This record gives sequence, structure tokens and C-alpha cells, in this order.
Amino acid sequence: MKAKVLLIDDHTLFRVGLQDLLTRRGIDVIAAIGNGKEGLIQVEKLRPDVVLLDMRMPEMDGNTVLKAIKKQRPDQRVAMLTTSAVEQDLVESLRNGAQGYLLKDMEPDDLVVALRDIIAGKMIVANELSHVLARVVQGETIVPEEENDPFSELTPREYEILGLLAEGQTNKVIARNLGISDGTVKLHVKAILRKLKINSRITAAVMAVEHGLKKSNKNQY
Repeated sequence: MKAKVLLIDDHTLFRVGLQDLLTRRGIDVIAAIGNGKEGLIQVEKLRPDVVLLDMRMPEMDGNTVLKAIKKQRPDQRVAMLTTSAVEQDLVESLRNGAQGYLLKDMEPDDLVVALRDIIAGKMIVANELSHVLARVVQGETIVPEEENDPFSELTPREYEILGLLAEGQTNKVIARNLGISDGTVKLHVKAILRKLKINSRITAAVMAVEHGLKKSNKNQY
């Protein structure tokens, strides 16, 4: 029997892409919802094996939705799927009852394995944050980190291009809008991914949207 997953993520580009990716790997995405309020309704109606839940969403953020899910269905398995590697986000999610904390730039096959492990009853946390889980299990207090600007190392031009990526523009469209070559755009995109320590332009776009990036926020060339 296929694993039944309900996806809640406000970023349309990522949501649609992930739904297709999981479906092609034998996961039954029974619904892909763009907001927390509708997500709660569908969780109660569809009873998925696991809910994949975005952390940062407008109106109801991920942890608010998580707490509401656990209140209406205490045994419902929920995995956070986010760009946030902030320790405090992980700790709060675990304390609110999440069975998983996964990062959006993980390999697709690793995500499928993680989902099946969570459905089997395991607690799964992204490898980058496994040390935090160990400290939580041992009862250590996690001191909240100051949230840094993840885009602080970007140049004004890279910042501008990231804003256009967040709007769903292709390299060709970006090049035309900025009056530069496709090759130059590709170089800038590679630099953006390297500085953000991710490997997908979709993940970069999701990060930009989640942090409210606007291409006018930095001085332009």
C-alpha cells in the first residue's frame, strides 16, 4: 500500500514540484494545500499517514498548525519540511509533537526514506541537526540563536536576481529584464546557491519567499 501524504506549503512552485516528485517515487500525495487553515480541515477529512508541513507560512505558521493538528488528532504523524536550520525552530517543533524535521534541500530519495521511517514510528531529524536532537534527548537547554540574515553575503545584483527567482522567472527572462546575458545570470545563480549553501534554485526561491525578500530591499546597480 502506498504511503498517504498530505502536503501543506504556501509556496506554489515548491508545492507542485514536490507533489510531482513524491508521486513519481510511489508516494500517494492525497492533497497539496497552500495554507494552514485549509490544511487542518483536510487533515481531519483525509486522515493521512503523515503530514508534511512548512515552517514559515502567512496567517498560520507551521508550529501553530502543528499544535492545532496535535490537538484534534494527537496520534497524527507530522514532519516539518523547511529551509530553517535554526536550532530553536527544531526544538519548538519537537516539543509541539513533530515526528520529523526535514530540510527542503535534501535529496529526493532521502526524503522518501525519511517519510517511510516516520510512518513506521521513527523520529527523523535532518543530519545537519542530529546533534541538536541528541542534546534535547539528554535534557540540555537550547539557547535560542539570533536569527541572522541568510542573504547578508549576497551582492546587490545577486539579491536582485534572487528576488526575480522568487517570482518564478527563468534565466532567459531575468537576462532580458536586466539587460545581461544568460551566461551572466547562470553565474550569478551559481554564486547565490553557493553562498546560501543549497543546491536548488527552487530552494533559493522558497527561502526568499519565506524571509519576505523583495528585490528592492537592497541598493540596485
